Amino acid sequence: MTTHSHNRWQALLSLACLVLLFTSQSHADSKDFGEFEVHWSVFPSTFLAPEIARENNLNRSRGIGIVNISIMRETEDGGLEPVSGQVEGKVMNDIQQARFLAFRRIQEGNAVYFIAEYQYSNAELMTFQITTRPTGARQDLPIRFTHTLFND
Repeated sequence: MTTHSHNRWQALLSLACLVLLFTSQSHADSKDFGEFEVHWSVFPSTFLAPEIARENNLNRSRGIGIVNISIMRETEDGGLEPVSGQVEGKVMNDIQQARFLAFRRIQEGNAVYFIAEYQYSNAELMTFQITTRPTGARQDLPIRFTHTLFND
């Protein structure tokens, strides 16, 4: 990854973290699977600066949300380190219409993220069913969560 694209992703992910800290629109959580943890966040694509969205080929539009997944492994000293793997899943609206999520793997330095876009209607409760499998792991790590986004 070039220094320029690395800086763009750092800016994107820093912005996503700020979004998570300062808005009720976003959602961040994690699930512990023993050796591994799966972390996720959800936010409207309109929270991205236009240049960040454009540079990273992300659609910035009302009605498009971003889901971000990371897989972490517990280290011997009790910390967490990012690991690669596979992520797949779907999102369903409140009448159970399912749409498959096309996750893109992003790696910058040691950090690994899986990002997908999805469409939503204002105030629509969305249910995410996502399966992760860390590289070298013998079993899948499934997560399920719900979230509602609102058009700004």
